[in-house]
Amino acid sequence: MSDKQIPFLFDIPTVSQLTDKIKNVLEQNFIDILVEGETSNVNQSRNGHYYFTLKDSGASLPCVIWRNTAERLNINLTDGQQIVVGGDIQVYAPHGRYQMIVSLVQQAGIGKLQQAFEKLKAKLKEEGLFEDRHKMPLSKFPERIGVVTSATGAAFQDIRSTLEKRWPLATVKLYHASVQGVNAAPEIVKGIEYFSSQKNVDVVIIGRGGGSLEDLWPFNEEAVARAVFASEVPIISAVGHEVDFSISDFVADVRAATPTQAAVIAVPDINEIRFLVEDFSKRLEMNTVGAIQLYKEKVANIARSHALLAVKQKMESARSRILTLDQNLKHRTETLLRNHKEKLTGYQHILDKKNPNGPLEKGFVRVWQEDKWIRTSASLADTDSFTLEWKDGKKSINS
Repeated sequence: MSDKQIPFLFDIPTVSQLTDKIKNVLEQNFIDILVEGETSNVNQSRNGHYYFTLKDSGASLPCVIWRNTAERLNINLTDGQQIVVGGDIQVYAPHGRYQMIVSLVQQAGIGKLQQAFEKLKAKLKEEGLFEDRHKMPLSKFPERIGVVTSATGAAFQDIRSTLEKRWPLATVKLYHASVQGVNAAPEIVKGIEYFSSQKNVDVVIIGRGGGSLEDLWPFNEEAVARAVFASEVPIISAVGHEVDFSISDFVADVRAATPTQAAVIAVPDINEIRFLVEDFSKRLEMNTVGAIQLYKEKVANIARSHALLAVKQKMESARSRILTLDQNLKHRTETLLRNHKEKLTGYQHILDKKNPNGPLEKGFVRVWQEDKWIRTSASLADTDSFTLEWKDGKKSINS
């Protein structure tokens, strides 16, 4: 087009007029349509409306589910779900964008689901979620077992009855979750996260009975796989029949072919434990009796041996010598005590003879003058007073 002004032969529409025309075309021609894709950017507003994007490898479609529709459908959307939605295309004029007003939500078809399965499996395998080094060992004798499945399904009844027969000592805790439909994956994730955060069980069994790929699909959702991988409690995945494999089977710590087998894997058989205990008891009794008899025979043989007789003779000789030495020691001790006693008696007699108070004991009197013992008459001064001493006291005499 040249820069010269061209005369208008018709009216040029405004943005609003053009948008109204587009709105009429889209809204009149795209009514009650179906479209398939993967959910992303799922957001539920405070009012209960769902806003999300439905996408594939080449394009994306904004979608809205109004609150009353969401309540009627009883859905719980999360990112990464492969679904088919039905509804009408609506143009939002103020933003110049179109979006789909969703009135129906269903699981995607088997072909697309199988593609999504292989794609997610390859992705998680590359990330290392399937590696054995991440697997946690199961408790040998669990006391509490968590189960994430439908409370009304046959799978839970099979699990519970098997656990009651094999290991009635364990307590079974059920976290009810839908196992089919678009609500199932979020509910399974919540169940896994509950047991993982509470740590109130020793092992968790997740699963359901057999069904089509669409029926088993919630256990192929990425959100479920990552919840299984992040769980701090060991998880047994038991989805479908023996030929069925799910993404959760690869991520779980142990895969069981069926829910019943999961219960068998989770706990020991109490009857086998009883047999083992009885067997060990019998073995222990036999080994103990045998050991006692063996050592009895060894002791008897030792008692009859020449070496023990020689030891006994040496002990008898030593005992006789000890008795002799003991008698000699007693005799010498008695003799020494008697001799020392006689010596002490002699010394006592000598001391008695040399006792200066001896005369007093016999009735004699001792004369003292100026604190001196007057032994002769010449030593007594006539002018001084003196003191007389008897055995029972003293008396002063004044001259």
